[in-house]
Amino acid sequence: MANSWTDIFSAEGSLNQNILAVSDVIWTYLLVALLIGCGLFFTWKTKFVQFRMIREMIRLLTDSAVTKQGEKHISSFQAFAVSVATRVGTGNLAGVATAITIGGPGSVFWMWIIALIGSASAFVESTLAQLFKQKHKDSFIGGPAYYIVKGLRLKWMAALFAVLITITFGLSYNSIQSNTICSAMEQAFGISPLWIGILTATLALTVVFGGIHRIAKVSSVLVPLMAVGYFLLAITVVIMNIGILPEILKQIVEGAFGIEQFAGGTLGATMMTGIKRGLFSNEAGEGSAPNVAATAHTSHPVKQGLIQALGVFTDTLLVCSCTAFIILLSGGYQATGLNGIALTQYALQSEVGAAGPVFVAIAVCLFAFSSIIGNYYYGEANIRYLTHKKSVLNSYRVCSAGVVVMFGAIASLDIVWNIGDVCMACLAACNLIAIICLGKYAFRMLDDYRAQKKKGIKDPVFTKDKLPEIADRIECWE
Repeated sequence: MANSWTDIFSAEGSLNQNILAVSDVIWTYLLVALLIGCGLFFTWKTKFVQFRMIREMIRLLTDSAVTKQGEKHISSFQAFAVSVATRVGTGNLAGVATAITIGGPGSVFWMWIIALIGSASAFVESTLAQLFKQKHKDSFIGGPAYYIVKGLRLKWMAALFAVLITITFGLSYNSIQSNTICSAMEQAFGISPLWIGILTATLALTVVFGGIHRIAKVSSVLVPLMAVGYFLLAITVVIMNIGILPEILKQIVEGAFGIEQFAGGTLGATMMTGIKRGLFSNEAGEGSAPNVAATAHTSHPVKQGLIQALGVFTDTLLVCSCTAFIILLSGGYQATGLNGIALTQYALQSEVGAAGPVFVAIAVCLFAFSSIIGNYYYGEANIRYLTHKKSVLNSYRVCSAGVVVMFGAIASLDIVWNIGDVCMACLAACNLIAIICLGKYAFRMLDDYRAQKKKGIKDPVFTKDKLPEIADRIECWE
């Protein structure tokens, strides 16, 4: 870690070293404290909502969207499916491998912890997104930029968030997705990253400029199927090695708190790496999922908060754990020198044979390409919040789907992840500060929801007159 800001930006350091130094400073002194502090605070204030109301979360998946004639809204389950689709992907396959390579088995434990704690933050941010959502044609729109400008009345902060999420998802994260696609294809088929980058950029540009809608439709079918296929394959590998699973769990716990790591000065790196990769995967508190949560049609804002908290569990405690177990069961992270998606492919090959790397490569292509398009739309939605100039939007399209995708194809694994860490830290910090200030409204809505449930009301209903001091700032919930 750099000793001062002068060292960070010194001419002697390489670009990657400087970016890594900035990332270390931000994560060490700012974001870790915010992430854990907010998660614990929200967990306490909501009376451990993420644990006490798991049954209610699962029940709400069956909620349907009751709409008036001529209106088109998505249900709670559909919003859950969309948010899980954006979460499950590169972070689950490549991010977990990177965490284990850098931080060892103990980093998996800290991924679990940030999911358990962070799910309370996910509950608060998505509940607020529902509260301050706005009507848009025949649906709803919303997200952090909207609850910041409506709830806090800080236009500059809302604009800052819109810029940060555009840079983070539309630009930085797309370079990570592209890098992962190219690495997986090179590992499985020996194809040059440059050619894969050109093909990926061409397809992405075609889609974002309004063409080939059939690709999006096919992906919406194939990606969920591939996610289920990967999950079943991972479960099969774990069952095949069930006898040594206790030893793997022991490695994870000892790695998180072990004397060896403490003595070697690597305990902090283990913790930081697990938290970073956990947040990249489940996005709890980052401010991305609320953009989807706001579009759902429900009778009470708390419903979508509970749904999105469940999404964090699904992503990290299930899918990320499957990847971690595959890698640790293979033991490849210690002997191969591989990192990222290449390590996941090697681990799966050691368990199921030559088909493993091919399966992962195909899965990654589907996951990551759909994420590139999804990330682009996060940026587009927030650019439209900032400006209606078509030239700005078209420039962003070229950068997000073209320039950045090509950069990710030819850049090193370390540099794209380090840039992503810096962007993620800034974005999450902005959103966490906002939900700390607005969290009191989420707590009151949760109390109202629980009170109605205690009275035997199966389907609680919320109206904005229950928050009279901000009723004039709430567009929906008449």
